[in-house]
Amino acid sequence: MPPRTKKEPSAPSTMKELKDTLWKAADRLRGSLSANQYKDVILGLVFLKYVSDAYDERRETIRAELTAENYDDEQIEDLIDDPEEYQGYGVFVVPPLAQWTHLAENAKGRPAEGNEPAKNIGQLIDEAMDLVMKANPTLQGTLPRLYNKDNIDQRRLGELIDLFNSARFSRQGEHRARDLMGEVYEYFLGNFARSEGKRGGEFFTPPSVVRVIVELLEPSHGRVYDPCCGSGGMFVQTEKFIYEHNGDPKDIAIYGQESLEETWRMAKMNLAIHGIDNKGLGARWGDTFARDQHADLQMNYVMANPPFNIKHWSRNTEDPRWKFGVPPATNANYAWIQHILYKLAPGGSAGVVMANGSMSSNSNGEGTIRAQIVEADLVSCMVALPTQLFRSTGIPVCVWFFAKDKRAGEYGGVDRSGQVLFIDARNLGYMVDRAERALSNEDIAKIADTFHAWRGTRSAAQKKLSYEDIPGFCKSVGIPDIKAADYALTPGRYVGAADVTDDGEPIDDKIERLTKNLLAAFDESARLASVVRDQLERLDA
Repeated sequence: MPPRTKKEPSAPSTMKELKDTLWKAADRLRGSLSANQYKDVILGLVFLKYVSDAYDERRETIRAELTAENYDDEQIEDLIDDPEEYQGYGVFVVPPLAQWTHLAENAKGRPAEGNEPAKNIGQLIDEAMDLVMKANPTLQGTLPRLYNKDNIDQRRLGELIDLFNSARFSRQGEHRARDLMGEVYEYFLGNFARSEGKRGGEFFTPPSVVRVIVELLEPSHGRVYDPCCGSGGMFVQTEKFIYEHNGDPKDIAIYGQESLEETWRMAKMNLAIHGIDNKGLGARWGDTFARDQHADLQMNYVMANPPFNIKHWSRNTEDPRWKFGVPPATNANYAWIQHILYKLAPGGSAGVVMANGSMSSNSNGEGTIRAQIVEADLVSCMVALPTQLFRSTGIPVCVWFFAKDKRAGEYGGVDRSGQVLFIDARNLGYMVDRAERALSNEDIAKIADTFHAWRGTRSAAQKKLSYEDIPGFCKSVGIPDIKAADYALTPGRYVGAADVTDDGEPIDDKIERLTKNLLAAFDESARLASVVRDQLERLDA
């Protein structure tokens, strides 16, 4: 009998196993790190691992192509380091001392060599981040440099390098590698958002909510903008939508802004991993209200999940964006809405997540602002979402959809001028766990199909959809009726109650039957109570 050997752990065989394995590995490093620092440390490593794998794969491809063209080894070595051969293919240049193989070989630190002092793994990773940013100007100022700090356990950091080393994020074709790494990055973002609670809402919008916005707007060309872009989820889902519909991502240009430095870095890395040009996020972070970094541009599509009910924001009462009224100093909801409307190009459309209170608030002039927006015929659809979609807040939320042109034509085959579609989706969704709900693919399709049928879009024509009001779910309402309701935009006010299915039983017969059943239940309850009482009395005796 051969001697027993320690069983080697099997490699992850599914996407879920891979993500779970990497997350558990990363969790070992948590230790004394703050939530923010831990997130930066892990996401930076994931990013560095991906760009290194992608660089290695591209390098092998170049070598194979040149060999096939009968270049000799010396010629290949002269050509293989040309940065354009990488950056021109959406791959970042990774210098030798920044490559993952170098870090893995020195996971326990690098001993002193000649005039070079010994360095721990944290120092080597910080240097790798510097080298990657220097070699790729679009990443300048993006990658974290915090791996050599006192509160980071260098031994565990080295172990994490080893564990990550077993996962290969490339060798599967350019887009497959990006999809794989993108999924891992988004999985990590979601887990960080859950663990950070309310703080997580600053950088992460639940994917099913993002998909509702993207599926309704159907971005296909022009400029796509998010004024508070968080970690860039709206842009990533836009690219996925375009690929799924056989479009060309080069037909759109991404523009965004983010006020928090660490979140801005996350967005830059997230877009880079997905192969999306991130120059539109600007050279640095910044407050959209204090200084719009894209003030000279109008956008074809705007998608946003602004922070709800901000009480302190950079307010200028003379700002030209306040076309429909100056937003109150104590709440930025209508500042976000008006900024988005101000940015929309002719024919443009937008979707923005808001707290439910925005649909009916009349305090501090908000009702007047909302009334003017409705009368300007800019609201196309209001969607009330179910609770518990956001772990970061218990506030019920909705999505406002805007359109600069609701006439029949390029943007839809049905003239919806002077009308608003109300969709009450509060009963949709399923529980992921005890604390979080998500919308299923079928739920998202139901909402999107309803809107496209109402608007008469190409999607509706392809699917042969036709619109009709559904009690309890959707209703098309004219502006006069909205005015009569004091310009409240709460879907539940308009869609009414769902129809109750008629089972054909006459009402008098049904009442008589139910009454008999109820009285029989009362009698049985009394009998059982008597039996229990007798048993208790026997015990006392």
